[in-house]
Amino acid sequence: MTSPIALPPLQFDTELTSTFTAQRKAFAGNPMPPLAQRRQWLKSLREALLADRQRLIEAIDADFSGRSADETLLAELLPSVQGIRHAERHLKGWMRPARRTVGLAFQPASARVLYQPLGVVGIIVPWNYPLFLAIGPLTCALAAGNRVMLKLSEATPASALALKALLEQVFPHDLVSVVLGDVEVGQAFARLPFDHLLFTGATSVGRQVMLAAAQNLTPVTLELGGKSPAIISSSVPLDSAAERIAFGKTLNAGQTCVAPDYVLVPRERLNAFSEAYRRAVHRLYPRIADNPDYSAIINPRQLQRLQQLVDDASSKGAQVIDLYPDEPRQGRRLPPHVLLEVNDSMQVMQDEIFGPLLPVVPYDSLDGALAYINERPRPLALYYFGYDHAEQEHVLQRSHSGGVCINDTLLHVAQDDLPFGGIGPSGMGHYHGRDGFLTFSKAKAVLAKQRLNAARLIYPPYGKALQRLVYTLFIR
Repeated sequence: MTSPIALPPLQFDTELTSTFTAQRKAFAGNPMPPLAQRRQWLKSLREALLADRQRLIEAIDADFSGRSADETLLAELLPSVQGIRHAERHLKGWMRPARRTVGLAFQPASARVLYQPLGVVGIIVPWNYPLFLAIGPLTCALAAGNRVMLKLSEATPASALALKALLEQVFPHDLVSVVLGDVEVGQAFARLPFDHLLFTGATSVGRQVMLAAAQNLTPVTLELGGKSPAIISSSVPLDSAAERIAFGKTLNAGQTCVAPDYVLVPRERLNAFSEAYRRAVHRLYPRIADNPDYSAIINPRQLQRLQQLVDDASSKGAQVIDLYPDEPRQGRRLPPHVLLEVNDSMQVMQDEIFGPLLPVVPYDSLDGALAYINERPRPLALYYFGYDHAEQEHVLQRSHSGGVCINDTLLHVAQDDLPFGGIGPSGMGHYHGRDGFLTFSKAKAVLAKQRLNAARLIYPPYGKALQRLVYTLFIR
């Protein structure tokens, strides 16, 4: 890997630098926004989202050339609004300084933790959920009292323009600013000396973002992804498990960072699960080609990438099952596929799929399935389907992932009181709810002493009787 020191210097765009400087100056003039002001920011954001919902739905639909309006409502607007409401309700408690204990040897004194805004926060937003993955971290950063710059994806230009217009109506430029532009603008954005930088996107790009942030020792939160597995137990009802996996895999046509990437199934249940999954998908989407409930792949490049995964797997021996073999293709709506007899030489088992392709891998024991997962990079999510509590606990104790959902998919992400974040190649750091507030705050340790200074008793010169008593009492 190239050393950060060896990277050529990059001249920041004048407008980027100007905006950053204006936000830093505004923060210096109001470094600890009061509760009422932060609540007003959140309230204004929530009301603007609700008032402008139709324009946002239409913009996202335009970017995808076919994005289900209900999916935008359920997976973008609903969690965005609920996340803001959660922050509004709990912000007073989050901001309250936390009392801490002072050791007996250091009395009399008091200790507390003061949660202070970091300053200017940068947020880089991906294309797959252009609203929720902007508003979620923005909510946390504003709740923590920061100024925010958002870099929106060039792959969703209509959504970016709509969100930019909305935010510019609500916030002054030196509080919240939206940056548009291509990859070069994104690179310049990542090299600004933010007080914190949050990136959501591909692992490969996350490495470059972290490299750029290292130039300024900017702390980063990386929300990446990877291959999130689902495990089917030996006893769970297949129709129920298949339906829940089908929902998680086909929402937004699989273009979700926590979508189940592949499924591990007991060998003897392999064919039964494949058939149950086919039935479940057809119940959700009786047809694909002209179904407004089923979203399209974002652009031709991503569609071509997914087709290449199918072709590569087929050429290397996979059994590829198109679940809608008799339907003509229409636009970029790629029908769901099941892939059997897959192996590690296939690209579909190496890369995050990010589409409606579901490899099914047989296993012979639960420990064998866990070993298969643990031999691979740690995923953003893990899904286990089984009602035996001992087995559930076994999976939790013997695996590592950013988050876990038992007997369902995706829904852990929508819980505002749970942290969201990856581990290793699937990311670092957390946000959502209080965890997001803490990510964008400095937990400042404060030790306070007043007139009486008992510490004078242990000042030099050393060797006094009282010092020896202190050693006797406290070093044992």
